[in-house]
Amino acid sequence: MDWNLRSCGRRGHETYAPTEPELRERLHAETPIGRAWRCLRCGDFVVGEPKAEGPASDAPIVLRGRALRDTVILRLLAVERFAKGLAVLLAAYGVFRFRSHQDAVQRAFHEDLPLLEPIAQKINYNLEDSSIVHTLRTVIEAQSNWLLWIALGLILYGALQLIEGTGLWLLKRWGEYFAVVATSLFIPIEIYELTERVTWVRIGALVINIAAVVYILVSKRLFGLRGGKAAYEAERHETSLLEVEEAAA
Repeated sequence: MDWNLRSCGRRGHETYAPTEPELRERLHAETPIGRAWRCLRCGDFVVGEPKAEGPASDAPIVLRGRALRDTVILRLLAVERFAKGLAVLLAAYGVFRFRSHQDAVQRAFHEDLPLLEPIAQKINYNLEDSSIVHTLRTVIEAQSNWLLWIALGLILYGALQLIEGTGLWLLKRWGEYFAVVATSLFIPIEIYELTERVTWVRIGALVINIAAVVYILVSKRLFGLRGGKAAYEAERHETSLLEVEEAAA
């Protein structure tokens, strides 16, 4: 897939008329149906007036090539963070609802559990020693204060995921820093979970988070890596001018 053409198809071509005469001449062409300007994203000539004009150094930074790839990756991570954050907030809501009806749930559990005993005996299943029943009993009989702290913790974690996703989706530098710090803080917890039980889901989550941290650190030059913010801003400014020159060539 040519992502440049895909973006032009969705958002329209990005034409720009630089004030420098030489570049201006190289970026436009006369056609039988009118003057055409070259798209800075896909390189095609588009008939009509340019979207904007000004110095070549002020040309818009068009997401293409590496920049477009970075955007796709960061926004995929943002979608994953949004989904996780909403799921965690729903879990927090469930804990609050359970806490407000804990007495009724306890009575129903203790009244209905004996009804399952005859069925469990017929299939030779020890219901009392079942890990599922043990987990349910632990949760149902938990103290109300513990449930409150669990719900508050889930709300905090869900909010962090949503903030992280927002920063990544908007391609903000603070969002990249936030994502690296927040994701790094939970990596030791994910490693500890693997020591208790190894599952493909836990392995996949750990690999994705480590890869995301390394990728954002290196590609966005965070915390002084590869020249830090100065090199990153210089690269962005240079890209604006280079895109005009490359399109003109």
